[in-house]
Amino acid sequence: MKKLLVTIFCIFAFSANALEKKTTFDKDLFNKAQSEGKVVVINSWIKYCTSCASQMKALNKLKDEFKNVEYFSFEVTNRDIADFLKVQYQTTLLIFKDNKEVHRSIGVTKKDKIYEVIKSSI
Repeated sequence: MKKLLVTIFCIFAFSANALEKKTTFDKDLFNKAQSEGKVVVINSWIKYCTSCASQMKALNKLKDEFKNVEYFSFEVTNRDIADFLKVQYQTTLLIFKDNKEVHRSIGVTKKDKIYEVIKSSI
């Protein structure tokens, strides 16, 4: 039984972290997207965070459902970006519209909840 639990844990941990996480946030691209009238969705992550991987997976599934939305992500240990956005925690989800922050949450990982938040921000 112990071996089975260890195996299940390892499979979950490795599969959750198998999703490629990379920083795509750039201030110039962020400003450009806002000046073009796009809704901007930003999420923060940190290496080996399973909830971060879940949030990114949900966001990746939603990218095709919303037009005129720009998506960015960044590693929360990047203090320049984290300070600029006033983000302290991983799995922070930010949404900007009309050059204003319209949503901020921490730890939301379910696709349907993220869908609702983005939909209500458009």
